[in-house]
Parts: sequence; structure tokens; C-alpha cells
Amino acid sequence: MASVLSTYMVKYSGKPRKSEKSSKYSAKRQRRVEIEKIIKQLETIRNFEESYQERIPENLQTSKVYEKAEEWVSVLTEVIEMLEELP
Repeated sequence: MASVLSTYMVKYSGKPRKSEKSSKYSAKRQRRVEIEKIIKQLETIRNFEESYQERIPENLQTSKVYEKAEEWVSVLTEVIEMLEELP
């Protein structure tokens, strides 16, 4: 999880490319667009994890595998909410 976020944040926080300098959008707007892209990708990952969790048979829903899937869904949801709260 941390490596996924750090990859996107490095891309986001890096120096602006030449094409970005001449952009008609403000730096805040460009940052928001990049954050929205990250949020969409994290939502895709969360949806995949939820789908995986739903396919786990009932007799295994108390297993560590199910607990890990549940934990990942929770963590991804929390990260998405934090990113949505950024200005």
C-alpha cells in the first residue's frame, strides 16, 4: 500500500514538466486533478479487494485471509477519504 501511494505522490510532487508550466490551470487545480486520478485508481483497487472478499466462502469468513481482505478494504477506504479532504 505504501509503495503504491509513494509512487503516485512522487509523480505528483515532482517538478512540473514543461508542458505543465504553460497550462491554463493553476497549480492548485493541477494538484487536485492528479489527486483525483489517484483516488480513482485507489477506488479501483478497493473495488477489486471488495469483490475478492465477497467471493470468499462463508466457512472461511473467520480466516486470516478474510480478515486481511477486510483490513485492506478498510485501509483503502480511509486513504481515499483522507485524499478527498485535501484542499
